[in-house]
Amino acid sequence: MNINPLAIVTGGSSGIGLAICTRLLEENYNVINADIKPPAKTFTMNYKYLKCDVTLPEQVQVLGSLTGQEGEPQLLVLNAGLGIHEKIREGDPEKWAHVVNVNICGTLRILRAVLPFMKQGHVVFLSSVSACRPHPYGGIYAATKSALDTIAETLRLEEMPGIGVTVISPGVVDTEFFSNMISGSHTVESIGWGAIEPEEIADAVVYILNQKKGTIINNLTIRPARQQL
Repeated sequence: MNINPLAIVTGGSSGIGLAICTRLLEENYNVINADIKPPAKTFTMNYKYLKCDVTLPEQVQVLGSLTGQEGEPQLLVLNAGLGIHEKIREGDPEKWAHVVNVNICGTLRILRAVLPFMKQGHVVFLSSVSACRPHPYGGIYAATKSALDTIAETLRLEEMPGIGVTVISPGVVDTEFFSNMISGSHTVESIGWGAIEPEEIADAVVYILNQKKGTIINNLTIRPARQQL
């Protein structure tokens, strides 16, 4: 019988999500990666990839069914998300709606599908420093992350003390995030503040999980030393 704890990671095929999956496997977790595409990296042990678009209820329900088959999750990492960089007076409301569907509604769908199988454990939300610091062209994305922070705090109050809840708010991270944005032309170089590595976020997840019983880190901000916002 496999007694390794079970972790579910959304958006685990690249960037921060891939780093988290890799680190959790090193910590002897069984990992389910729910993402719209498989990872370029190959894992052979204690790992399953499930095609899952968080905007499609039927695919999220398959994840829920797989969760029930695999056993009680000890960790849920809500990492799937989409960026956008548009001015409100000029942007495309249909694109905004898609970002809201991915970042907010998609997160809620995953929570609703997985939480019924969790009696204890930990839920980690990947938010952003922009949730507290809206900026020109970043209002839509910032609004979705502010909503996630509110959802996370609500979940903490509803599920304490059995399920711990942590919000990680990264600054600029050196991933494909900017090239995958639905709209916008930002790059790590154009922002000019430097960047942290996705592995640093993965290490933070393990740090959060390794707190003594009865102690929860609820909010953690990580950003480059030169980042102003």
